[in-house]
Formats: sequence, C-alpha cells, structure tokens
Amino acid sequence: MSQSNQRFFIALVPPLDIEQQITQIKLYFAEHYNSRGALNSPSHITLQPPFHSLAEDVPTLEQSLKEFSANRLSIPVTLSGFAAFDPRVIYVDVVKSPALLEMQQDLMSYLEANLGIVDRLSQTRPFVPHMTVAFRDLTRENFHTAWAEFSGRDLQFEFTASALTLLLHDDSRWNISNQFPLNVQPPTILNQS
Repeated sequence: MSQSNQRFFIALVPPLDIEQQITQIKLYFAEHYNSRGALNSPSHITLQPPFHSLAEDVPTLEQSLKEFSANRLSIPVTLSGFAAFDPRVIYVDVVKSPALLEMQQDLMSYLEANLGIVDRLSQTRPFVPHMTVAFRDLTRENFHTAWAEFSGRDLQFEFTASALTLLLHDDSRWNISNQFPLNVQPPTILNQS
C-alpha cells in the first residue's frame, strides 16, 4: 500500500433536507457574490479541523472514531440566523449548547491522546460552531454587501446529530468518507435490588 498522505476533518453533518437547504444558500452566494468555496464540501459543523493521515493509518483512525462515537449520545443542534468572521466568512450560526461544546472538546482531547492529532490553532481560540455558506473567495467588497443582506435574515433549523462524519479531501473537494453513529439514548442501568 502506498504511503499517501490524505487530508481529513471530522464534523457533524445535518440531515439531507437541511443540508440541501443550506446548499441552496451556498449556491445563492456563488451566483450573486461569486463565492463558490463553500460548495466544495457538504454543509457541516467542523469538530476537528483538517489534519493529515497516512492511508495505512486510516483503519486505526476509523476504529478510534467508532469507539469514541459508540460512547457518546446523539446531540440536539440548533441553527439560528447568520453570523460572520469579518471580512471573509459568512455562516449559519450554530447555538453553542453545552452538549455540542463538550462533544467537540472531548473529541479533540481523545484524538490527541489516542492518535496524536492536534490542531494547535484550535487550542488557542474558542470553539465557534458554524456552517459556512461563503468564505475565502468572497471579496471584501462582496462580503460587506452580502453581510448587509444576510445579517438580519432569519433562519431556524433544529436537528439531532446522530453520527460523527469523517470527510476526505480528493484534491478538489471534501467528500464523506465514513460516518460513525452516536448512541441514540443513554445506556440503561440495570436495577440491582
């Protein structure tokens, strides 16, 4: 097997109906603001930023994610309105629930302890859960025009994140490589009387 270095990231991906509606917003940005970068991946909330892994290490990575997710509960996610990282990124805002913040922190700690995967930049700034709809290729001028249009726009979605998603870069876009189901309910504790 080759020693090829592959790029991955780990995220929560919404159900298909919500994913399609967010993609329509991305398409709007491509058409009206010449920003197509966000179309290079499915709509998602990044939990672990991009990292490299050798092809032969992928089974270990996948087994680790399977073990991690098997012990985690699915979590409710609320998307609410739009926000921005001035001057390049506009995103669907994600409510910072304790469950979501805990999931992200636990995953990053787990990956560092078990696989040596560390994102130094993420360790120096707070986690801001978001779903990008325009970035990088959005010019400053288009950012300001688009932000004037989207800053007050209403958007509300709720869903239950029921899997961790591993995305793989194919040199042109990000694709879903594998999904790791989260527990739907807490394990039952047998009453020992």
